[in-house]
Amino acid sequence: MNTDKTNQAWGGRFSEPVDAFVARFTASVDFDRRLYRHDIMGSMAHARMLARAGVLDDAECEAILDGLQAIQQEIEAGTFEWRTDLEDVHMNIEARLTERIGITGKKLHTGRSRNDQVATDIRLWLRDEIDLILAEITRLQQGLLAQAGAGAEIIMPGFTHLQTAQPVTFGHHLLAWFEMLSRDYERLQDCRKRVNRMPLGSAALAGTTYPIQRQLTCELLGFEAVGNNSLDGVSDRDFAIEFCAAAALVMMHLSRFSEELVLWTSAQFNFIELPDRFCTGSSIMPQKKNPDVPELVRGKSGRVFGALTGLLTLMKGQPLAYNKDNQEDKEPLFDAADTLRDSLRAFADMIPAIRPRVEVMREAARRGFSTATDLADYLVRKGLPFRDCHEIVGHAVKYGVDSGKDLAEMSLAELRQFSDQIGDDVFAVLTLEGSVNARNHQGGTAPAQVRIAVQRGHELLASR
Repeated sequence: MNTDKTNQAWGGRFSEPVDAFVARFTASVDFDRRLYRHDIMGSMAHARMLARAGVLDDAECEAILDGLQAIQQEIEAGTFEWRTDLEDVHMNIEARLTERIGITGKKLHTGRSRNDQVATDIRLWLRDEIDLILAEITRLQQGLLAQAGAGAEIIMPGFTHLQTAQPVTFGHHLLAWFEMLSRDYERLQDCRKRVNRMPLGSAALAGTTYPIQRQLTCELLGFEAVGNNSLDGVSDRDFAIEFCAAAALVMMHLSRFSEELVLWTSAQFNFIELPDRFCTGSSIMPQKKNPDVPELVRGKSGRVFGALTGLLTLMKGQPLAYNKDNQEDKEPLFDAADTLRDSLRAFADMIPAIRPRVEVMREAARRGFSTATDLADYLVRKGLPFRDCHEIVGHAVKYGVDSGKDLAEMSLAELRQFSDQIGDDVFAVLTLEGSVNARNHQGGTAPAQVRIAVQRGHELLASR
């Protein structure tokens, strides 16, 4: 029988080698090799457990551990030969281990299957990725707090429907993104708890007859809990889907933030300046300075949304337990994590370097009757019903549109033609400073509240 091209890990059942194209088509080593460190980590813990359970003797365990450490060094030195005919990262490492230490290398797979092995590897890898992503979120939030503190008194227009609504402070606006990222952080932290459950020991689908000690392996690998059902342990990828859902929400927030940065850097807004290192030019228009980083992050959100949809579609039709379909779980998961981490890194580098154009923002806030609500509130405090005040101010705004005057530019006589309740004190509420300072409560845009919120943000980050 010719088994030259048959994987020796399972070739005994087969009477002919796998077709060369099928071998390439079904292999995953080209992308799952990035799990090598976590595969070796899991194998070392498994070997120690087998030794504790009496399945391996001490010498065999030490030989396996030394061999795995040497293989990791080979991989990281770039001298390891990855073979497609061995299908995946697991069999490549196991085959090399057997080459190095002989038949003892074949004993490592006792009491486990590639099914629970890969589920373990992905969880270990994703746990580390979440930690890296959480660190980037924190770094981005630190940048936002620094900008918000510096911009606590910088006045800009606040928008609804992208129309000027009310004056806000630049610091207050940036703190909105801080709050969104705080919720993103919490979601990823919560997701990590469900990622950090150990499937190793589930074997192929039903568990194993060997006297394994799963709690020991769990402790060695730093998992929080042992999976309670072997069928579930090898077959579900809801933890990966949950991560992609959380990642999609972060990318949605970054995409919205990107949209604002793109608008703010345009000649039409001109609210901020991005340093040249985060921008590119045009090959034909020499005046252009394009905000490529936020534009690209805005575009990359689609990749993560696609990964979420892809994984949901991958899992929706699978019966228990493991199916080959699940080989397709890694590439979208890897891409989602890479995209999210890189996008956060770009923003964390960029946000502290933003330079607000203070006078441009202030002038924009002066246009569009942004203190109209303040005038209505002023009349309410004079004892008029809010709906009547709303109508009065509406007439005043119409007059301002026709005359080309903002409310603060009108004389007292002009304002009093709409209500005799308006007095000299009205101009204090029609100023931009008066408007933002009046909103002096938790969550409000007043500079005093922005500073309190910045301090609260620093305390939150310090507690992580």
